[in-house]
Amino acid sequence: MRTRSGRRAAGAAALTAVLAVVAAGCAPAEEPDAPPGSGGNASEKLDQLTVASAGSMRGYSRDHFPHWRDTGKNCDVRDSVLKRDGRDIRLSGCNVVAGRWESVYDGRVLTDPSDVDIDHMVPLANAWRSGADEWDDAKRGDFANDLTRPQLLAVSASSNRAKGDQDPSQWKPANRSYWCQYAENWVTVKHHWRLTVTSAEKAALTDMLEGCT
Repeated sequence: MRTRSGRRAAGAAALTAVLAVVAAGCAPAEEPDAPPGSGGNASEKLDQLTVASAGSMRGYSRDHFPHWRDTGKNCDVRDSVLKRDGRDIRLSGCNVVAGRWESVYDGRVLTDPSDVDIDHMVPLANAWRSGADEWDDAKRGDFANDLTRPQLLAVSASSNRAKGDQDPSQWKPANRSYWCQYAENWVTVKHHWRLTVTSAEKAALTDMLEGCT
């Protein structure tokens, strides 16, 4: 049989529990973080990038960006991207020998791996002019083989070669519906690798990100 003091203690505990539940229910909900790759998040990252004039191409060579790295017997990072970005992939060992790829830059559908280029979202020469000239070859190799960021993309050879080493102020994908994603990817890569942007490049990216959701 409970004593009066025991009943009083139990009642106080129950009241405390009720008040805790009520307080929790009245607490303001936390605002969700912006989803990865959202236009708002990309705009914030863009504002954090250093604006600078393009550097010199003196000393540049693609050999300073060693790629493609091996990923298996007779396979490399190129095979990894072809497999990731394609459909109906056929392999010989770990080599991609057939499949279907839609080039987001121009909408072309490709079925022969030899017609597919692996584009560096931020081109190697552009990276060199925006800070990579100060890296060692090991870090430049990490950049050239980066499968974690949206730096490597399977696209048509013709669109990749039209792009060359140009930034978004000089070249944009013919497929306008991809502009938001293109700008977001470009900013994500430059932000992670702490590369600079030119004033024209930043203006073009800002325009591309306006209205993105």
